[in-house]
Amino acid sequence: MKLSDSSSDVIRTEVRRRYSASVTGADCASDDCCTSTDALDLGYSDADKAAAPESANLGLGCGNPLAIASLQKGQVVLDLGSGAGFDCFLAARAVGPNGKVIGVDMTDEMLHTARENARKHGFANVEFRLGEIEALPIADNSVDVIISNCVINLSPEKQHVFDEAFRVLKPRGRLAVADMVATAPLPDDIKADWAAYTGCMAGASQITDLEAMLRRSGFDRIRIAPKDSSKSFIREWLPGKRIEEYLVSATIEAVKP
Repeated sequence: MKLSDSSSDVIRTEVRRRYSASVTGADCASDDCCTSTDALDLGYSDADKAAAPESANLGLGCGNPLAIASLQKGQVVLDLGSGAGFDCFLAARAVGPNGKVIGVDMTDEMLHTARENARKHGFANVEFRLGEIEALPIADNSVDVIISNCVINLSPEKQHVFDEAFRVLKPRGRLAVADMVATAPLPDDIKADWAAYTGCMAGASQITDLEAMLRRSGFDRIRIAPKDSSKSFIREWLPGKRIEEYLVSATIEAVKP
């Protein structure tokens, strides 16, 4: 089925399949696994890499949302598309034993790996829940900070994602996200490429569109900051396609009034 003709459910199924392959290693000799980028290139430190279980670091992000999250002791943090748990475990260290981190992911294999990482390494303040980021299994007004790393671009229903984020945040709660943004219209062949979509490229939105969606959800103090330095690793995601001329990683911040 063509990407352009696919329903939201079909798109989510394909994304789930690709990310399952990334954690299990199935068919990784083909194009079925998402591109991995070293955490140091994404803005993490050697200390960050050492602080989380090695199997949690799959290199599937495009930035470091914790660099802008300003986490405090005792906060409740939600990670959208938490994968194997890398950002959750770093957030757990920041919020301390009186805080809590919840990771939500729709991929069973990712959840299994994340839960095993939490169990083996004693992360008692981290919980992983099965769910889709367009319909979060989280109570209203219960989260201080939402983080996410290169996941919202994969959603075929981004407005629902931001609506849900607004719903679960407490008043004055913050959104702190690293994600891909489009700096120019994507060529038709890339927009139609399943690998480019599941690889966090073809689903990226323009900055103005993201700002409009965040405003419609109710957010204010919106700030989207492109990171031109990310082009150095983005060009490796789709060799020969000059993808870095159309996409860049960015930090996305917003506040619930």
